[in-house]
Amino acid sequence: MREIGDGNALLEIDGHRVDVWLNRPDKRNAIDQQVIHDLRAAVDEVAAIREAEDLRAMTLLGKGPVFCAGMDMEMMYAAEQDQHDEFHVALNELFTDIEQVPLPTVAGIKKAAVAGAFELALPADFRVIGEDAAYGLRETKLGIFPSGGSTQRLPQLVGLSRAKDLVMRSDFIDPAEAERMGLVHEVVEPGTVDEEAQALADELATRAPLGMEKAKECLNAAFDTSLQEGLDMEHEGASAIWDTHDRREGFAAALEEREPAFERE
Repeated sequence: MREIGDGNALLEIDGHRVDVWLNRPDKRNAIDQQVIHDLRAAVDEVAAIREAEDLRAMTLLGKGPVFCAGMDMEMMYAAEQDQHDEFHVALNELFTDIEQVPLPTVAGIKKAAVAGAFELALPADFRVIGEDAAYGLRETKLGIFPSGGSTQRLPQLVGLSRAKDLVMRSDFIDPAEAERMGLVHEVVEPGTVDEEAQALADELATRAPLGMEKAKECLNAAFDTSLQEGLDMEHEGASAIWDTHDRREGFAAALEEREPAFERE
């Protein structure tokens, strides 16, 4: 496990899985400027080394008992307008970096993912949550509104009506209800969140990496392109990986009734 930046993020590679850890447990992993800086550096490094290290899935986890308590409240209270604007830009750049990591990503939400932490988990492809987690937004109770992507990403995940309810009422949502509405993918027992998130990432890492990356690229573009543009992107992606070892290996393994040995080539 390696410290990134000032140590507010950790990077650990385990086989084809890479774990990115928030590492500010004494503050319940609350997000401040340095946390954003270190997390961005960690996520950017994952994207940069994924081929050399043959990484195939990423988790986003929190050291200590809590995933993330949200934004650092003292920092938010004291911030001047220009400081907030600079912080807000960096925060949204971090969320975009997470969303655009070519690997499938899994966020493990244990004990709490509140406000900014709720938004931190949204760009992940999958969210695993403990059944005892405090999960939701609170910004409209603080005189602001959630502006780290909730007004844009939530409607895509749960529909406009549900998104308005979550954003405007700013109430916590029961993890089981979050699963029913498709906001999280799995609710697990308390104390098992990190391990279950890693297990899901390990499962995703068994899939063909080239196909997974192209699939994620197309899925992420689905709401930003016309149907025909999206279909053209699908066709181009499929053509790009057709004449590869992994495509041939996948079909051969299916015909021979064995597990495939993908090599990202």
